[in-house]
Amino acid sequence: MFRVVTAGFSQEFKRWTDAVHTANSLKPNCKSWWEDIRVFDGENLVWVYSLSHTYPQYIGPGTYRRLAILFLQEATEEDEQVADDNSNNPF
Repeated sequence: MFRVVTAGFSQEFKRWTDAVHTANSLKPNCKSWWEDIRVFDGENLVWVYSLSHTYPQYIGPGTYRRLAILFLQEATEEDEQVADDNSNNPF
């Protein structure tokens, strides 16, 4: 379970893809040096965005690789779901 947290916002997601898309959509709201956007995987912090860095930071050894693989798996599952939905439609 992933959780996106920032000032005035907290939401849980089952999929990494949904969590990272939500976190990225919140970037324009981050206007202070003391604000940040965090994504947790369970209790572990895995992703942070703040004005002090140009790009989001992936926290922990191997985190970027693990989340990139998870992103690809979720995208593949989504494509398979769309293909299955289209194969059941006779038109």
